[in-house]
Amino acid sequence: MSVQDTNEKTAAPSRRDFLRFSALGLAVPIAGMAVSACGGGSAAEQKAENAGNAASTKAAASGTHADSDHSGGTMAANPATPASAAEVRRRADEMDAHHEKGIKAFPAKTNVMGNQLMQPRIVNGVKVFELTAARMQWETEPGKFVEAFAYNGQVPGPQIRVTEGDRVRVVLKNNLDQSTAIHFHGLLVPIEQDGVPFITQPPVKPGDSYTYEFTVPNAGSHMYHSHHNSAEQVGKGLLGAFIVAPRRPRAVERADIDYVMILNDGSHGYTLNGKGFPATEPIVAKLGQKVRVRFMNEGMMIHPMHLHGMGMKVIDKDGYPQPMPWMCDTLNVAPGERWDVIIDCNNPGTWAFHCHILPHAETPNGMFGMVTALIVQK
Repeated sequence: MSVQDTNEKTAAPSRRDFLRFSALGLAVPIAGMAVSACGGGSAAEQKAENAGNAASTKAAASGTHADSDHSGGTMAANPATPASAAEVRRRADEMDAHHEKGIKAFPAKTNVMGNQLMQPRIVNGVKVFELTAARMQWETEPGKFVEAFAYNGQVPGPQIRVTEGDRVRVVLKNNLDQSTAIHFHGLLVPIEQDGVPFITQPPVKPGDSYTYEFTVPNAGSHMYHSHHNSAEQVGKGLLGAFIVAPRRPRAVERADIDYVMILNDGSHGYTLNGKGFPATEPIVAKLGQKVRVRFMNEGMMIHPMHLHGMGMKVIDKDGYPQPMPWMCDTLNVAPGERWDVIIDCNNPGTWAFHCHILPHAETPNGMFGMVTALIVQK
């Protein structure tokens, strides 16, 4: 056979041949191409290839391969020498000490607590609440201070509690260096009281005051917060709970303890009522008592809140009764949502209560952020 015949039989297929064979479902004859590609190259290249093949053969015979550490190939760094048993134990002890330190510190004291119940002034039958917005340094954990925008010097702002049908007046004094306003989230107020600058009212300028007044129309767990530059202002603390008791409470909502838990994830980090673990506040109840927890998410992320040891009966969403209360142990609370649950404290002990997006609650250095506990005492 001539060299010409050999070249003709091993020549690469044309584009037309490739399409014809592919359409018929046949293998495209490319063996000649492989032979041609493998057979070429200089003597130096062939020598290097032979050396590489020899190295691969040697590695295979020894039970290893070039990337035995799975770190990227022959140019990757060699795998680290395994730690001794003593070093492994030392590292574990160090991590455990961090975790234990946080648990033993709980509940850690800070200088001011937020979400404190506010008593109104009564003026001609109207309940008057005065709120002053101002900058301050807020302690989220012992010794950790952050810049805050606060109502009346606390984050969250004062807790407002009224009854369905009450006449309410909220007077806002703006001591910030930027404009602001108050929106009553969930309350079905008249349009001029909704608190959205340039839609329902002018912005409240620095140094100015503004008065909101309305008859409370609907019961439930509601919120008040800024609706002006709100990503910054709410994230830094201009928020609070606005609880409206019904005129005729339902049997299912009766509880021995009524607790508001406001979730936030702004510039202060992951917080419950303005604090991060271990400075969060535990809920303390006696065996046999019922606890109502009102979850409110003022942040920008979802937070599935999980209780150990007991179930939660979900009774309300956004202030509206559930047609059929239902049980869970993990309740997803999205931004802006409010969920009310009843917990039957039938299992004594200290039970972890936390966001189950775990990076919001725990690191190698221990628990932090959105962690508290329900303590059921005998």
